[in-house]
Amino acid sequence: MSHAARNWSDLGPRIVTGIVLALIGAAGLWLGGGWFLWLLAVACAAMIWELALMLSPAQRNLALLLGALGGVSIVFDILHPDSGPGAVLALAIVPAIGALALLRGRWIMLAYGSTILVAGAAMYLIREDLGLAWMLWLVLIVVASDIAGYFVGRIVGGARFWPRVSPKKTWSGTVAGWIAAAVLGLWFAGPTELGRLAIPASVLLAFAAQMGDIAESAIKRKMAVKDSSDLLPGHGGVLDRFDGMIGAALALVAILALANRFLGLS
Repeated sequence: MSHAARNWSDLGPRIVTGIVLALIGAAGLWLGGGWFLWLLAVACAAMIWELALMLSPAQRNLALLLGALGGVSIVFDILHPDSGPGAVLALAIVPAIGALALLRGRWIMLAYGSTILVAGAAMYLIREDLGLAWMLWLVLIVVASDIAGYFVGRIVGGARFWPRVSPKKTWSGTVAGWIAAAVLGLWFAGPTELGRLAIPASVLLAFAAQMGDIAESAIKRKMAVKDSSDLLPGHGGVLDRFDGMIGAALALVAILALANRFLGLS
């Protein structure tokens, strides 16, 4: 098989899986509320399970337990927003348990596991507090920058963005992702009421999504694994698919905090 054929061999399964994920995600986003919460809980549970299994493959039962607890912690955190320290503890206790119990990668579980759960809670708050348009903006930026990077990177190729961590990511694909995000920013300038700020904000979110992908790639490289799991044909695991959303969601929370502080936006 030629190198070109190998490069495109995953396109079919990737498209089919992407369509299924898009339909499920669109339904959850549209319905919001409890439907979106449970969708996030399942996704976060799967990502915590995958992370634990990557870090310590021999501890399969522990990985399942941590995943289940991760999903429960998201539900508790969202349903009890006024619990004060309890809400923070709900998102911190699972990574902490994992850090104590895992045989390998304890600090990665503590840091990245917490990041997964905080990002999950952030996505729910974005959808429910800011509305569907904001969440669609976030999701479409991640999807569009990923698709643009995938196709442009493979067609154009060129210099690698960060070869030691993510050998397949190119500068051409990275910049294509920024351009796609900027176009979406122009489109969502009205619905988000950000005006022209939506354009640079979109590029920043695309960059954050790419850094989310880089962060997970670094973990996989350290643990010598190709994919976080094989749950999603053509995409690897849930964490492989949503690592960009993790970075983008956290970045959007930071952007909103800065906008409120410096620009008086609510």
